[in-house]
Amino acid sequence: MRGSVTAVAAAALLVPLLGAAPSGVGADSGDRLQSAFTAAAAEYHVPSSVLLGVSYLQSRWDAHSGAPSVSGGYGPMHLTDARAALAGPAAHHSEGTEDPRGDSARPAPPPVAKALKTAAIPARLRTLPRAAELTGLSPERLRSDPAANVAGGAALLAAAQRELGEPLNSDPADWYGAVARFSGADDTSTATAYANDVFEVLRTGQERRTDEGQRVSLAARPGLAPDPAQLRHAGLRRARAAETECPPTVSCEWIPAPYEEFGDGDYGNHDLGDRPADQKIEYIVVHDTEGAWKGVLDMVQDPTYVSWQYTLRSTDGHVAQHVKAKDVAWHAGNWYVNAKSIGLEHEGFLARPDSWYTEAMYRSSARLVAYLAKKHGIPLDRQHILGHDTVPGPTTSTIGGMHTDPGPYWDWRHYFELLGRPLAPTAGAKGGLVTIRPDYATNRPEFTGCTTAGERCADHGSSAVRLYSGPGTSYPLIKDIGLGSTPTKDVNDLSSRVSTGQQFAVAGRDGDWTAIWYLGQKAWFRNPAKTPTAVHAVGDVVTPKDGAQSVPVYGRAYPEASAYPADVPVQAVSPLPYTLPAGQRYVVGGKVPGEYYYAVTFDEGSHRVVRGEDQYYEIQYGHRVAFVRAADVKVVRSGG
Repeated sequence: MRGSVTAVAAAALLVPLLGAAPSGVGADSGDRLQSAFTAAAAEYHVPSSVLLGVSYLQSRWDAHSGAPSVSGGYGPMHLTDARAALAGPAAHHSEGTEDPRGDSARPAPPPVAKALKTAAIPARLRTLPRAAELTGLSPERLRSDPAANVAGGAALLAAAQRELGEPLNSDPADWYGAVARFSGADDTSTATAYANDVFEVLRTGQERRTDEGQRVSLAARPGLAPDPAQLRHAGLRRARAAETECPPTVSCEWIPAPYEEFGDGDYGNHDLGDRPADQKIEYIVVHDTEGAWKGVLDMVQDPTYVSWQYTLRSTDGHVAQHVKAKDVAWHAGNWYVNAKSIGLEHEGFLARPDSWYTEAMYRSSARLVAYLAKKHGIPLDRQHILGHDTVPGPTTSTIGGMHTDPGPYWDWRHYFELLGRPLAPTAGAKGGLVTIRPDYATNRPEFTGCTTAGERCADHGSSAVRLYSGPGTSYPLIKDIGLGSTPTKDVNDLSSRVSTGQQFAVAGRDGDWTAIWYLGQKAWFRNPAKTPTAVHAVGDVVTPKDGAQSVPVYGRAYPEASAYPADVPVQAVSPLPYTLPAGQRYVVGGKVPGEYYYAVTFDEGSHRVVRGEDQYYEIQYGHRVAFVRAADVKVVRSGG
């Protein structure tokens, strides 16, 4: 361990690197962060490529203005402080009026989150205090100063290397074990997956401009081959992975949700099924937890609570699976979607724009989703990779209570790049469609209500684009008649906004403004040619059949009444308060059969899938998807 005097002296040299530019130096001193990595690597005898690779996987080299991540990690090195990580509200399934199960045949009150259990703070959530000990720098400086933060990360890597009995040399191949230990993981699988990700970054190289305008680059080393055997002596546990359904490229652990009976014939917290044999899995639903890892795991193991298939951890991308893909979890607030989806909860908070998601979690999630999509034949697009905020209310009465996570700060554009499906143009200007695709970092719409109702949220990059009733911001915001309220800029108000990756039919253009068909009306968004917020696309759209003035829109694709056997209660095919008017067009997500999964008892002997003759099209109707009966519409090619 280095003496505090030496560490403080080194830090004093590092900190000015990101200070104010000296007199006579241009404002674009964009290499100061790169220099900070070089200086910290030299001082702590860590290969600069290793330091850069670890930082990229944590934060993509962003400083986030000193704000903590969703797990309390600060700065480019994501140094963690549990005081921030463990503070927060109850998980979002306990908020509002949404019934996560969403089945009117077995209605249930919203779940109540129980008090979180306290436990010893794990090492992965207290790396910042450890870095303070190693460097002699104050915790405040490690949180707020990027150069000091990088120095703290370098000190932690050097300490891990020494603890493993490895030399402090310049060959990055000899640092596999230290990188794995830096993750803070307590199991071999997670530490290995994390180190593999870092060394993949080293092999491919990276270059980008950070959120503070710093240019940082890492040269590719395609032949780099580290020695994973270093991890054998790290003393880490083996996670229970035998029953998981995960790709080998992520760390996955089986922490089962209970299937138990309790009191008055009630049961929880999911339903048994036989998917995909009896029902095709059509969707993957992305959620955020609105709570920290430990508390969320306690909740999903409570039979009186609700469930989802997977939870992902912020610090290192570790995955816990709770419900098998064959079974139906209670997570989306719409029984039709639950019965045909897999739910992923990501450690995070919707209304905390500065509580950023780590690159490690984004990458782990993308690998898991790509694996599940390939296994179940799910298209990688925004009408099948849903946010909880794009799941429709199944009936009119449920629309106002539907949840809005992961919210406007989830980076869908980057996520789809990691999925291997970048949101690229697929047509010219006459394609007839647009794919929403703003630049996340520079797209900063105003939101309110993150901390106090009506109060402006912190300025932040976003995946959301706001809609107006005319070609200009002086026009009123678009209204959602299903919500029945005056539209606002509140972070949870989805009335008048679209999200990155969603596709809509073009309804008009006026200068820098583009109109789309949205919620049965023409909606406008700013889309200047030099800095576009959408790209051209082409595809199939639906419009009412000839002679129809409008057709109904549904929140669930249930079968007709005649399809139900005598012992299964008929579920209403009830339209939402919206219509698809003649002359309007909406993008098709796919054709699905009318289906209902009857499962209202603990004994699965009575469970069955009711499948009718009616067919539906899933469409991108507003911010949320919806369904129309195939018999009511015709499918045409956009641009025609």
